[in-house]
Amino acid sequence: MIDYLDYNFILFFLDNVFLQGDDGGIFSFMSQNRQALGSDDPIVKGAILSLFGVTGFGIVLNIFNSMVRKKMVDQDKLQRIMKETKGWQKERMAAMRAKDQAKIAELGKKSSYMNKMSMEMMQMNMRPMMITFVPLILIFYLVLPQLFSYTVAFSPISLNVIPGNFFQLTCTAEQALDVEHICFGKENALYLWAWYFLSSISFSGIIMKLTKTSMNMS
Repeated sequence: MIDYLDYNFILFFLDNVFLQGDDGGIFSFMSQNRQALGSDDPIVKGAILSLFGVTGFGIVLNIFNSMVRKKMVDQDKLQRIMKETKGWQKERMAAMRAKDQAKIAELGKKSSYMNKMSMEMMQMNMRPMMITFVPLILIFYLVLPQLFSYTVAFSPISLNVIPGNFFQLTCTAEQALDVEHICFGKENALYLWAWYFLSSISFSGIIMKLTKTSMNMS
């Protein structure tokens, strides 16, 4: 069982991996076939304003997401289910490490019940997504690219730690040398979507704690 699960993070991770294909990704029809999100002539100009602007959008959208969760999800029931399933898993793991077959068999009798609780918890967390998905996607693909440039911040080092080219956060040295690329002259610059992605997950935990919608059991 995942102790902490921010569906906003998962949503944008799954969507963002498609943003840098040659055809602009699966949402290219919404971004006018651009190779990456952003504008050649953005409304918000300057790295500092862009940096804080995108961060602000990340915070506001996280607050919106948390408020919807607070309204639609019974937090007391959710926490109770999480505590119960986590306790069961902890006991089961301890019994397996101790090779206590009697305890394992006893806990195994509750497996179907725990699976039912886990499914209920998943459904409770999916409900808010039915409300937040559309506005978040529309803002992300239609509003942000009009306001900001392709790259909105700089990193002192490359953040492309995942092998392959499908999930690049920063411009590479090769891209910075390509005069036709949006990264020309900007090695290690963070893409618009990458800065939103990082700022959003950075504040999501804090916002969820403040709004008491956190799924962290600690």
